[in-house]
Amino acid sequence: MKQTWNKEKAEIRANDSWQANLAHAEMVIGFDKLINIGPCVSVFGSARLKPEDPYFKMAEEISESLSKMGYGVISGGGPGIMEAANKGAKQGGSASIGVGIELPFETGNNKHIDYDKNLHMNYFHVRKVMFLKYSQAFVIMPGGFGTLDELFEVLVLCQTGKSPKFPTFLVGKEFWGGLVDWMKNSMLEKGVISEDDFDLFRLVDSTEELLGSFDKFMKKYRKENRPNF
Repeated sequence: MKQTWNKEKAEIRANDSWQANLAHAEMVIGFDKLINIGPCVSVFGSARLKPEDPYFKMAEEISESLSKMGYGVISGGGPGIMEAANKGAKQGGSASIGVGIELPFETGNNKHIDYDKNLHMNYFHVRKVMFLKYSQAFVIMPGGFGTLDELFEVLVLCQTGKSPKFPTFLVGKEFWGGLVDWMKNSMLEKGVISEDDFDLFRLVDSTEELLGSFDKFMKKYRKENRPNF
């Protein structure tokens, strides 16, 4: 029995080492491809929203406007909001970056990504590093669990001082308002977050509102374009 267990442990250790090497290789490839992309904004949101959805059109508009201001756009590479973001970047003439992953609703990267900035990841944690390391701001469109995961990763890094503070925008007060109310009525009331944590993001309802706030923040706080950690 002991001999069998030792053999199983050896196999697990070998598999773990192989996974660590694969994750390391993905990270090195990502760093190599993105180190020279310049100032960028990451746009998060659902893969399930269709081109006729108002939020798809708004993501495209926001991304095109940011692109014309000189910012590249990073998305998760898939359809829905991610496609809208990359499409807007292309239309605005800036870098269009996609960091894709194989999922049920993301079966391939969209066609609007620059060929030399088209990444495909196997590991979520490596993918999130690529989003977070090279972005100067974050635009959070309506989305599901994946979008929430990305949103709170950003907020935790800012809250704990592990990264500079980012201009982070939750687009769609009707969509996000209930979550923010819950954070105030449950999390804040229980004392597990502070009042200051609500300064880490801003709820907006229009492209104009987002761009005005973004421009003020960047001029005041982000003087350099450099990786965040």
